[in-house]
Order: sequence, then structure tokens, then C-alpha cells
Amino acid sequence: MAVLALVLTCGFWGLSFPVLKALQLEQTLRLPDASSWFLAAWIQLARFGTAAVLLTPAVLHLPRPTRREIQQGFELAAWGGLGMGIQTDGLAYTEASTSAFLTQAYCVLLPLWLVLRSRRVPSRRLIGATALVVVGTAVLSGIRPGSLMIGRGELETLLSTLFFTGQILTLEKPRYAENRGRPVTLMMCVGIAVLALPVAWATAPTSGAMLTAGASLPTAGMLALLVVFCTIGAFLLMNTYQRYVPATEAGLIYTSEPVFASAYALFLPAWLGAWAGISYPNEQATLTLLCGGGLILASNVWMQWKGTPHWLPAWLTVGGRRKR
Repeated sequence: MAVLALVLTCGFWGLSFPVLKALQLEQTLRLPDASSWFLAAWIQLARFGTAAVLLTPAVLHLPRPTRREIQQGFELAAWGGLGMGIQTDGLAYTEASTSAFLTQAYCVLLPLWLVLRSRRVPSRRLIGATALVVVGTAVLSGIRPGSLMIGRGELETLLSTLFFTGQILTLEKPRYAENRGRPVTLMMCVGIAVLALPVAWATAPTSGAMLTAGASLPTAGMLALLVVFCTIGAFLLMNTYQRYVPATEAGLIYTSEPVFASAYALFLPAWLGAWAGISYPNEQATLTLLCGGGLILASNVWMQWKGTPHWLPAWLTVGGRRKR
């Protein structure tokens, strides 16, 4: 149940990529003087602020949030809010494919953290599955060895993965094991909105830009999709069910997010573009998409497989023996 919930979380997150891209294109046309920092901060403020308002009635009838639920919610807000902000700014200085590849670095950072914390080497299954994800993400993103240059965008993207790693590990902390998903998610949404407000206010191009940014029907509709599915739906599932899955396995499951995003990009951009009056063509299904997505899918199936497939080499099994 927990694994399926996290896969559904990735399905919701994947939807955010074409929706956010269409939203940024639409807002850039209406606010040509707005900086990328303002648009990113405004979207986070509107997205998580609205989610907090909608979540409040679902929490009011529950016993009030505990001290640890409030603490965990704000801790998640700090990790996630800063990570998304830095990642968004990095996108302005690097290719989207490069960002997509580097963002998955947390699937490598989590096993490294496991080694440092427990002082033991990860299982060969985890190492092999992580390698499959790295190769699959590279294929899916179209990254080639000669095309990967380390500049501001790449450094900021790598820095954001440290924050995303912290976000995943926060959900695994034993002291938060009894926390409820809804109060924690509400506190997280409030925290991210509070973090985004001063950035949006300070970078606004005009005094009325905070209101102008949301003054269109397409913006309201795309924000609704982001709030309902990509924020409330995704983070309620993540904050409720990730505690039942080891952080290293959860990190691998989350790498299926770009697979969903690539699938949505085959048909959603044209719909969103026609609705918002912008040019946003669909992507095309390619062998690269199928191969990269297949490797990521194979990695996650391997991690969840009970026992060892008969085709797996003996050196990748526990103790060098096949398990039945």
C-alpha cells in the first residue's frame, strides 16, 4: 500500500512539470518585466498558500496539531521550500534535461547517507538498482558525457538535491513516527508560503504585480491543478506513507517522477497551450523515452521483488545465492 501510494505521488508530481511550464510561459507573456525569481516565488506562494487554506477544514475537526507535528511540518517546509526555490533558479541557467538528470542525485546521496550513518555497505540489490536509475535517468534526459558542464545552473541543481534528500530523511525520523499526515502537510504548506512571501514581495517588478500575476482564467485553472493534485494529493500521500518505506527505497521510487512527466508531455502541452493562448508543443515518443523509462521502472520492480528472479546473476544476489 505504501509503495503504491508513493508511485501515485510521483504520478501527481509528474503532472506539475508541463503545468508549471505552461503557467510560466503564460505569466511571462503577461508580465514581461518580471524576473524568474519573482515568478517562481509567486507560484510557490499561491500554490502552497491556497493548499493551506483548503486543507484547514480537513484538520479542524481533528485534535490540534502536536508540537512534533508542527516541528516536522516546518522542517519539511524548510527542506522542500528551499530546494524547490534553488532548483527553479538553476533552471534559468541550464538545460531542462540536465536539471532533470542532476535532480535525481538524491537516489545516490541516500545510500551514501546510509553508509555514513550505519557504517555498513548497502546491499548489492540497492547498489544495482541505484545504478539502473542513474543510467535510466541519463538516457531519459538525453545527457551525454561531453554535454555535462558544471556552471551556476548545475551547481544550484546539485545543491537543491541536498535539500530534497533532507526532506526525504525527515520523514524517516523515528521521533516523528506517530505524526498524522494531514496536520504535518498543513504545517508544511503554511511554512513554504511564509518562506515564499518575502521573496515574491521583494522581487515584484511593480506594486501591483502580486495581484496581476494571478489575474487570468488560465492561471487560476493551472493553479487549481497544481494545488489539488501536485500539492495536496501528492504531499498528503508522501507525508502519510513514506514512513513505511526505507528512505533509500523511497528515493528510488521517487525517480519514477520524470517517467510520468515525460508521458504527460506527450499530450498535455498542446492542450494547455491552446487553453492559455501560448505556443507549447507536445513532445514526441522516442526510443530514448522508452529505454530510459524502462530502466527506471526495472530498478523499482527489482527493489520491490520478493525473492530473486531466476535470470538475475548470482553475484547480485544476497550471499551469492539465488533466493526462492
